[in-house]
Amino acid sequence: MRPFSFLPILLALILLAPAGLHLHAQVAPAALPAKVDALFAEWNKPGNPGAAVGVVHQGKLVFAKGYGEADLETGARIGPETIFHVASLSKQFTAYAIVMLAQQGKLSLDDDIRTHLPEVPDFGKTITVRHLIHHTSGLRDQWALLAMAGWQLDDVITKQHIFNLVSRQKELNAAPGTEFSYSNTNYTLLAEIVSRVGKQPFPDWMRDHLFRPLGMKNTFFYDDHERIVRNRAYSFYKGTDPAQPGYRKSVLSYANAGATSLFTTVTDLARWIGNFQKQLVGGPAAMAQLLERGRLAKGDSLPYAFALFHGKYKGLAQYGHDGADAGYRSFLCYFPKADYGFIVLSNAGDFNPGRSAFAMADLYLAGQLQEDKPAQPAPAVAAGSGHAVDGKLLDQYAGEYQLAPGFVLAIRRDGSRLTGQATGQPQFELMASSDSTFALKGVEARITFHKPVNGKAPRLTLHQNGNYPATRVEAYAPTKEELQQYTGKYYSPELETIYTISLKQDTLRLSHVHYGEAPIKALAKDRLEAPWRLLQSFILTQNMVFARNASGEITGLRISNGRVKNLWFKRLPADFGEEKSPVATK
Repeated sequence: MRPFSFLPILLALILLAPAGLHLHAQVAPAALPAKVDALFAEWNKPGNPGAAVGVVHQGKLVFAKGYGEADLETGARIGPETIFHVASLSKQFTAYAIVMLAQQGKLSLDDDIRTHLPEVPDFGKTITVRHLIHHTSGLRDQWALLAMAGWQLDDVITKQHIFNLVSRQKELNAAPGTEFSYSNTNYTLLAEIVSRVGKQPFPDWMRDHLFRPLGMKNTFFYDDHERIVRNRAYSFYKGTDPAQPGYRKSVLSYANAGATSLFTTVTDLARWIGNFQKQLVGGPAAMAQLLERGRLAKGDSLPYAFALFHGKYKGLAQYGHDGADAGYRSFLCYFPKADYGFIVLSNAGDFNPGRSAFAMADLYLAGQLQEDKPAQPAPAVAAGSGHAVDGKLLDQYAGEYQLAPGFVLAIRRDGSRLTGQATGQPQFELMASSDSTFALKGVEARITFHKPVNGKAPRLTLHQNGNYPATRVEAYAPTKEELQQYTGKYYSPELETIYTISLKQDTLRLSHVHYGEAPIKALAKDRLEAPWRLLQSFILTQNMVFARNASGEITGLRISNGRVKNLWFKRLPADFGEEKSPVATK
């Protein structure tokens, strides 16, 4: 449950990857453990965080091992029984609890959530339990809102803090059922529904009705940040300061559960994977419900079921989910036809658990998988081995291209390479496979630039589950007087926070009492963009659109950043906060 992770979207792309025609060669079973060791050898070093991994076949844990250290301060090693925070991997358990209660007739998936959670505002449109399950509620993401309000994601964040935010929401991102938008708020609310309908605190209900019956003795929802847990892994990130090389602590102090905060082990998760096939808890009907895909109101089927993404890997159907909080990274997937499951739990922020899990699948499912059919041109190029493009062409491609109103893809030259950044999303690297075609590094997508005219490419096409044309838009160059119009203080009633926009040396700056200042880029009239740097390295891009009254005066602005759309900030009077406090009298 990474605060602003795009992993669920990228995971869906991986799961739906097309299959080719060539089968993998079979690997001798006796050689498999050594081959898995080789996959994780780079992490199996003193002073390194690492991972615990497991392979489940026919309900049995056929391989389990740890690599690296659980705690860099003590040197404690990682093993199959090491307890990890697994972030959004938690969601499937919360979803299963809802399914079990529905099977028992204690709630309906089509209940209005306000029946169970009256403190959720009435938005004039019904949000159902099913909408929460499939991320189609329209509710804004709790982590994005907290960040916008000035919180650091390593602050102590309780369930009550999140409910305070939900109760103040004035608008939805979209009408319920119309859009898929991954929102951790949904699963915090689902956990509370389990508690209220099940008449037990959420962690207790999960312990009594799911974890103990499955024999998951070291699994629990952690909603008390001061609780001591023996044999746990702590999380770390790789520092970028040359003066302090190596790994540093990545602090996590969450005191909320449902969307995140499951503590578990490889051994226990193997029992959960066994339940996919044998349905020892919940029964066949509950498991069938867990795997039911969501649908939008217009009928479109989603790859997202009950906190499990459906898809294919090299021709073989599978489902799974990832997780990312602080320096924790997790991934679990299951191939029902082969009856194989793969588990990867890590405490290193730079670890890729999905890639590692599928690398293990390549070994254990050799002979059942099909090689991916290469796209033309190839969708990805390894770093350092791409096609060399003349610098003149790179300059002609650099610029901004509008994919949709308010959604711009900015292409920038960085030495001998290009980078890209879409409105409200992280920056990515482009790898050339020809003079005009570039792959998005790490994503099954590519960009084709059209033939330059008068020294500039007029258009590009984004190829990602379809072809999306974008037209070059000229960079906006406002005058100092035009920039001055945007300065002032802006207040969000939902967040109860103030942003200040000022003009310094002909550059707009956005400031907040907790974050300091960040530069603002003017993209077009009344549309600006500002980055916030959160935690160690994550940058949240805020897209700002200003509103004016009939006289042309700016009355406020709306901010979007991916998981929050059109959050309203009212412009405050010019002298707001400047009056002096009265002199105290005896």
